[in-house]
Amino acid sequence: MKKHAQLTIDGILDRKHFESAEIIAGHNGTSRIIKWVHVVEVTKIKNLLKGNELILSTGVAWKDRPATFLSMVNQLIECNAAGICLEIGTYMDVIPEDVIRLADEKQFPIIVFNQEVPFVEITQDLHTNLINQQYMMISELEHYSQSLNKQLLNISSYKDILKFLHEELGVQVIFSFKEQEPCFVPPVVKSQQAKWREAREQKNEEPFKNEHLITSPIYLFDQEYAELTIYDPEHSLNEFETLILDRTSTALAHHLLRHLYVEEKKRVEESKWIDAWLAGERRKEDIFEYLSELDIQHNSHGAVVCIFKLDCLRKNNEIDMTYYKLQFRSFFQQQGFQAFITEKNNMMIFILLNKRSKKTWKSRLSIVVNRMNESDLIKRKNLARSTCGIGKYVEDLEKVSQSFHCAEETIRIQDKVSGCSSYFYEDLHLYRIIAKCRKHIDLDEYISEYLSPVIKYDENYNGKLLETLKVYLSCNGSKKETAKKLYVVRQTLYHRLSKLEQLLGDDFMEPGKRLAIEFMIMSHEFITMNSQLSSKGAAQS
Repeated sequence: MKKHAQLTIDGILDRKHFESAEIIAGHNGTSRIIKWVHVVEVTKIKNLLKGNELILSTGVAWKDRPATFLSMVNQLIECNAAGICLEIGTYMDVIPEDVIRLADEKQFPIIVFNQEVPFVEITQDLHTNLINQQYMMISELEHYSQSLNKQLLNISSYKDILKFLHEELGVQVIFSFKEQEPCFVPPVVKSQQAKWREAREQKNEEPFKNEHLITSPIYLFDQEYAELTIYDPEHSLNEFETLILDRTSTALAHHLLRHLYVEEKKRVEESKWIDAWLAGERRKEDIFEYLSELDIQHNSHGAVVCIFKLDCLRKNNEIDMTYYKLQFRSFFQQQGFQAFITEKNNMMIFILLNKRSKKTWKSRLSIVVNRMNESDLIKRKNLARSTCGIGKYVEDLEKVSQSFHCAEETIRIQDKVSGCSSYFYEDLHLYRIIAKCRKHIDLDEYISEYLSPVIKYDENYNGKLLETLKVYLSCNGSKKETAKKLYVVRQTLYHRLSKLEQLLGDDFMEPGKRLAIEFMIMSHEFITMNSQLSSKGAAQS
């Protein structure tokens, strides 16, 4: 096993100035690692230490104060100091039994000098040794990184990286993708796997207690994608192993990302098959055979199509969408969806096979859409506008085309209606009816019949009556709530409502007429927005 040399209590006993030193307590703690040396002559040190310091002291601060001395040792133990060296004879002549007992119990080494010693020379000697060790560690770490980078040019599997790490440190290497069984390098029997799991549980409960195991998460697309662990039940792992693990985790992340990128590029070739699926040209038997070829179990609970439209695709055709698709696919997988992706014009189209309960599919997709909109990739490209449309849920995979057409209709409605907050086709209700009616009848005539007096009044007097009518109906006729939403005083509202009664009739809140008016208000918004978009498109062309 390749171990980086570290300075320990055992190691300093053979050095100059320690030839006549004697360990009087904490004999079982002599393997403690020393990272720095401090001279301490005060009684409160707890907030000044970081751990693994060797303390040098004459004991002048607690001379003839055994309780203070005991408190001092307690502080050092709590701070995980490496040990304490005391000069006997100058200020103190004996170590209290309580202190020795505590040090033995906690395996905290107490070293005594029975004569005056030069603390300055001890500090200089040990610090020189520590600095040289740090230099050697950095050199070895750099050599490992360079060797690993060369390996990355030729390896075909992440397991080659795991093997390289094992050969470097000689420890057990464990790697696991999120929610999958771990891979052990070298392979181990089940009883040894159980020991590792037990050590991992202990590490999760007490992160600083188990020094035989170190874990490094591997992040892709701002999510924990996998986990790399090194484990040595016989020896404690130190800072050098931690740094080696960190470098290896970074290399693994790069390799996995490159592998995913290549796989996503291959999937582009499959888009023709997916396009035919969306067009309704694939039978159920063909779909199941296709999934089997991809080694995907077709035990889904149904499917739904999601369209994500990015305006940047229209303006900047050279944008490589592979990373977008990689990240979005990861989002869908985390929420229990198997995603098949294709591109069309300025849209990414996802066929989503639901692997979890049908009851939760909408809430899980809502999480994905929110994360897509908040994605760093989206923000970095400064996309001012993106639209999402989700079709109706189908249980038969052969009917995916129906969900696709509904998703397209959702996108069209969102483009035409300002303030349309839902991206689910199933939640658009009246807007779906309006879109259908628009294709077969002239809604303008009906809108004019019900709303023409109000619209003309607003055009002539800027009266805001149509807005007032819409809010008043949405508040179910509550004057207090309507005034609050419109930010007007009651008297202003009463005046507007009186005018509406003159224009629409005092029966405009009767159920039948009210329903017709609400429908016409939504139709008016739909048609108006559609006209504005058409005019804007004509002007741009």
